[in-house]
Amino acid sequence: MSFIAHIREKDKQIQTVEEHLLEVKKLAESYGEKINIKHVTGLAGMLHDLGKYTNGFKEYIIEAVNNPDSPPKRGKIDHSTAGGKLLYEYFHTQANISPFKQLLAEIVGNAIISHHSYLQDFLDPELESKYLNRVREKELDEFALSKQQFFEKVMNEKEFYDYVDHAVAELERFLAKNSIQQFEEKVMFLTKFTFSSLIDADRTNTRLFEENKIDEAFNRTENLFSRYYQKLKSKIDSFKNQQSAQNQINQLRAQMSEQCETFAEKQSGIYTLSIPTGGGKTLASLRYALKHAKLYNKKRIIYVVPYTTIIEQNAEEVRNILQDHVNILEHHSNIIEDTNDDDENQDGIVNVQQKLKLARDNWDSPIIFTTMVQFLNVFYAKGSRNIRRLHNLSESVIIFDEVQKVPISCVSLFNQALNFLKTYCYSSIILCTATQPALDFVEHKLEINTEGEIINNLDHVIEAFKRVEIVDMANKESFNNEKLCHFIDEKMNEVQSLLVILNTKSVVKNLYNLLKE
Repeated sequence: MSFIAHIREKDKQIQTVEEHLLEVKKLAESYGEKINIKHVTGLAGMLHDLGKYTNGFKEYIIEAVNNPDSPPKRGKIDHSTAGGKLLYEYFHTQANISPFKQLLAEIVGNAIISHHSYLQDFLDPELESKYLNRVREKELDEFALSKQQFFEKVMNEKEFYDYVDHAVAELERFLAKNSIQQFEEKVMFLTKFTFSSLIDADRTNTRLFEENKIDEAFNRTENLFSRYYQKLKSKIDSFKNQQSAQNQINQLRAQMSEQCETFAEKQSGIYTLSIPTGGGKTLASLRYALKHAKLYNKKRIIYVVPYTTIIEQNAEEVRNILQDHVNILEHHSNIIEDTNDDDENQDGIVNVQQKLKLARDNWDSPIIFTTMVQFLNVFYAKGSRNIRRLHNLSESVIIFDEVQKVPISCVSLFNQALNFLKTYCYSSIILCTATQPALDFVEHKLEINTEGEIINNLDHVIEAFKRVEIVDMANKESFNNEKLCHFIDEKMNEVQSLLVILNTKSVVKNLYNLLKE
């Protein structure tokens, strides 16, 4: 007798629970292996749908497929609690259990019980534990049957205990790693990474079954970034043949670009790139990213930009240079409609369109352009859609353009996320801006590498690119339109043209009439 994980909509083909659990385990292991926690994430994968080993769920899913116009009530069968409950009973309540096994049970168990919603509170503001209420208090029908089927068809008990021991060893090594992050921060980010790996492995496997495909890792050939790098180099070399190549500004641009090339040979870390406006920041940072990705086997390059208009311009420029319109992903509000369509309480029964939408939204692309909002959402937003992308931020080059635009209230959160990506996820991070922000005035400092500025002789560069002198005429006095009209009249005796920017049409019209008179 087979227990059912999914039934394919178009041909009613069955995916058994053991097939789904073992395939999700394998995917989750591959995600966790990037930061040396493959058994932690694999444990979540193999147990997440344990609750589908029940007659109740089997009857439920068959009825849902046979009666699409009048399906059973969603949430009727709880299949996501069982895996977390098993870990709690085996590794949290027994006598003489090591604290690391207890912690593992909590981290992995929370990811499992939350995989159709968002991570449960271990302790909420009312001092209630939603996690404990689920794994300790909730009674599950046929729980004994679920455990029996798991150990018969997925992994026997001895293998399971050995697997958990490997996961515990990974957890101990992860927490022992030298970092400025406190214990609580380490556990928080490890929990989020485990959850991200489970969510993406589950959604990806579900879609592959729905589309009747075996595997769909995108074709990231080893020499992809090498090809991109050669195309970029050809573009940069073409600048040398232009008549204007020898003027001071273009020579400085070329020097800064060369410095990015050289700096890319350094090990991954958090660095600053303080190129002034007009200094060729986009191409210089891309030159660093492609060279570094090539040398250190990074999996993707991610640009995080504050404004959608800048994203569209930069993405189009990069597409044209690299001559690739397939592997460059834009993710922002002008391109992708972001909704809150998580599949909470849907028990894995989602229509094809929803499955495809959820499954393709994981940033599995070589080059990505996105916004600061989307980046922070990956770590801190509610729901399962955003956090699904987190594991794909590992082993990446991440370039933050105009990083001074990080909202002040988010600086600590931003710093914590970057420190985690640097220390645990082996990513290289570039803070790219004409004006480096103060990111160290908060409790959670940013762990920037010593001697981390890429550009040499920065004061000279800034002075050479200086084009504007700002004189604040309104800091000690206010202007109305009459006074502004006289100011403009006087200035026009000194200059050829003048631009005036005001905030409403009515004020503009009034000033225009005054000037006309």
